[in-house]
Amino acid sequence: MTRRLLHWPGPQSRPLPRHPYRDAAIFHAVLAVLIVVVSWVSGSHVGKALVVAGAYFVAATLWSWWRFRQRARRLEATDGERSH
Repeated sequence: MTRRLLHWPGPQSRPLPRHPYRDAAIFHAVLAVLIVVVSWVSGSHVGKALVVAGAYFVAATLWSWWRFRQRARRLEATDGERSH
């Protein structure tokens, strides 16, 4: 019996989306609105939900943008190595 290793493509093998920063901001804005809607529907304090949703939006969007920037730098570095 032969042992086979599977190779799963890593994040560096996928190209960046066309508008990664805008897409991330829209995605996290939708989730932040969902936090407020769930709070309102469940009868919770909407003011607190707005604060939580705002904090979530800022933190998650900054994290996504930071990760996209890291990935773009990594792709630039590998492209630079390939051209030499």
